[in-house]
Amino acid sequence: MPKKSKTPAPLMSGQSVSEAFATILKFNFDYLLTWEQAARSWDHIEGVHQSRVTLRRMRSALSLFRNALPKTSRKYWSEELRWVAGELGMARDMDVLISESLAAAAEDLPLKGAQGLMRLAEQRRAQAYQEQVCPMLDSDRYRSFKEGFEAWFDKKQWETDEPSKKQSKLLASNVVGFSRGLMDKQERRVLAAGSHVDRLDAKAMHSLRIECKKLRYAAEFFSPLFTGMDDFILQMKGLQDLLGLMNDVAVMRQLLDNLLADVSDHETLVYAGGLVGWRTCDYHHMLNRFDVYWEEFIEAKHPWWKKSALVQQAG
Repeated sequence: MPKKSKTPAPLMSGQSVSEAFATILKFNFDYLLTWEQAARSWDHIEGVHQSRVTLRRMRSALSLFRNALPKTSRKYWSEELRWVAGELGMARDMDVLISESLAAAAEDLPLKGAQGLMRLAEQRRAQAYQEQVCPMLDSDRYRSFKEGFEAWFDKKQWETDEPSKKQSKLLASNVVGFSRGLMDKQERRVLAAGSHVDRLDAKAMHSLRIECKKLRYAAEFFSPLFTGMDDFILQMKGLQDLLGLMNDVAVMRQLLDNLLADVSDHETLVYAGGLVGWRTCDYHHMLNRFDVYWEEFIEAKHPWWKKSALVQQAG
């Protein structure tokens, strides 16, 4: 099985925006391919997990670089990436339910019904892998996606997809200046979504989570250009962990509603209700620290504006 890696794409400070964008896509696409075989089985749940994370990174790159890219081709590849990730979604959700929520609750939740719920979850997971994941990986559409997407970034086809004059200028500009403006813009989007947010408004909190994730990905993309990006990412961790747990609880509720739609076994139903309550309690305990996590983010330094933080690279 491949090894997980947190190494970012090898951006260089002398690259143009177009070259940097191609570097990010190629690096993540190659990483996606290394996990393709592992994604066929739940014996190694990192296969689907790493594949989905990598697909999200590439979709985020398309979104973050959108001002420099022709809309038609950008939207087309974004939708193809969304489709691939969507076909992996149920398998990943069931992996998380089984390996994290049910496994953790087995020791801490003093209720009967764990085995019945685990059995249902494992059956649904097998179905997801057999009826969604493997057929998608073997499909003509997926094969065409891989061939077409690789050609798109290898040849930098966005440069010839009729970009506007403004986009052409952006694509030819240096990535350092572009990255500074992009980081500032995405941080403002997080601030707009999170300042005075209603913490009980699930939709508003979900929007904040999405903007935080894009900022995190942007910081990771550009980390080879600036020293101190790791510290900036670390100061976002508490906020991201909270928002991630919120999403996990919401997804778990939807999964259980679907999984138990035709179930009448009392112990299984009671256990599922206890599981939701247990995880929801964890979330609300963490939510009490929202102000602390938000302040940590607000106080984070911006290494992309420090001249001394710019990494000087050869080549």
